[in-house]
Amino acid sequence: MLEERTFWLVWSQISGVGPILLKRLQQHFGTLAAAWEATPAKLRQVEGFGAKTVEAVVGKRSQIDPEKFLQQHLQKNPDFWTPADAEYPRLMLETPNPPAVMYYRGKVQPQENQGITPTVGIVGTRNPSEYGIRWTRRISAALAKQGFTIVSGMADGIDTEAHRACLEVGGRTLAVFGTGVDVVYPSHNRNLYEQILSNGLVLSEYSAGTPPDRTRFPARNRIIAGLSRAVLVMEAPKKSGALITAQVANDFGRNVYALSARNDDYNFHGCLNLLVQGAKPIPIELDELLKMLGATPIKETENLGSLPLFAQDLPSNQPPLPDLEPELKQVFLVVSSEAMPFDLIIQKAGLAAGSVSSALLQLELMGLVTQLPGMRYQRC
Repeated sequence: MLEERTFWLVWSQISGVGPILLKRLQQHFGTLAAAWEATPAKLRQVEGFGAKTVEAVVGKRSQIDPEKFLQQHLQKNPDFWTPADAEYPRLMLETPNPPAVMYYRGKVQPQENQGITPTVGIVGTRNPSEYGIRWTRRISAALAKQGFTIVSGMADGIDTEAHRACLEVGGRTLAVFGTGVDVVYPSHNRNLYEQILSNGLVLSEYSAGTPPDRTRFPARNRIIAGLSRAVLVMEAPKKSGALITAQVANDFGRNVYALSARNDDYNFHGCLNLLVQGAKPIPIELDELLKMLGATPIKETENLGSLPLFAQDLPSNQPPLPDLEPELKQVFLVVSSEAMPFDLIIQKAGLAAGSVSSALLQLELMGLVTQLPGMRYQRC
């Protein structure tokens, strides 16, 4: 019997059936394997499957043998995840339109895929000023030293500087492509590409050999936002692709930060608009930024891959702890006044995921804990 991941792969080959429709198919039929065998009449019962889409599905299904297609596909695309795989990045899976197939090259870090390792997207213009470059390098290096994984798109300008600064201090970085993971774009970033593969990942929803095309890059930006707990826009004019990333990140419930500059600097008009719309300004003091991102600044060490320490110590002026049952108290003591991911709470509480989930729900009902987007929690 073929695995469910095979059917995520073959369904993704049908034009007009994107991530949102695939989610509807899965919800309607239970599995994409069952959907693959469904009659045209049953397919039409799914929202979004009109006559033309169903006709395209029937035509394509007659041409594809799932098992043979998988074997052929693996020859050029040996490494990929689908939502049916446990390794599929959890943060991406929480979004409304996760890629049906996510290809990768490089070194996989399981805690990163589980959403435990903190990830921050850094994006901006392809033609940055010296000011934008300086702040990008400074912030990327500082976050990398604290154990954050830096996510960007390896485009010229801000993206490239973010990746390089991270790697220079021994940090880990993810590059999301709008091409196949084997197609380096821009081509002069070949050396950077090789460095990323040695201590990070290159990711894409496009199969090997897919060439660059400007229509694919906006979709790529949603993956940068989806993989990141927060997105920093370092420098962006009004029509920058970085603003698409920021907008999608906001839609996903992720925090968006923007670097401020002079009002008459065209290259920062996009950042200024983001600030007007409610984005948080990137503070001058990097310690303050680390606190805003949920990490307590720690003394620099050579172990740059370790997780940052999350702020969880109660200030001295906090009221006494409420009288709670032992298990509730155990979870409550772990939850910080800063937002914490669900997986980290499980790790620190030392309890089963179901027990932690139940405890958090009870604490929410008691008004002691609140849930934030992205399965993050903090004390009220």
